[in-house]
Amino acid sequence: MTERLARNSFVHIAIAFLAMGSWAVFANRAHPMPQPLVAGVVQGALSGAITFVLKRMLEALSARFTGIAALVLPPLIAVALSLVILTAIHTLAGTPEILATIALPTSVTAAYSTIYTAALWRDRRTS
Repeated sequence: MTERLARNSFVHIAIAFLAMGSWAVFANRAHPMPQPLVAGVVQGALSGAITFVLKRMLEALSARFTGIAALVLPPLIAVALSLVILTAIHTLAGTPEILATIALPTSVTAAYSTIYTAALWRDRRTS
């Protein structure tokens, strides 16, 4: 049962929504309601969408490059794209503390992208 849940994409999306949405509420807590809640829903939805797409995007990007570029470029592209999307949507949504709101989700994206891309790169080199 636990293994099945761990492999379920919906579970990953829900956890991303709750974790990063909660972070956004916290990061905007000094502002009057409903601003923190709006920031939380926006960030939660964005994190869920990014979680859904990120793994597949890294795999596709890794396959397009060779050598050291296959190790370095996919996480850089993923983080840059994430930053642009998060900043643009939070600006449109009127999130008051954009930098604080996106700091944690961007860090998680950077760490995951780097680790997963390194694993893909290593697997390609050993096969």
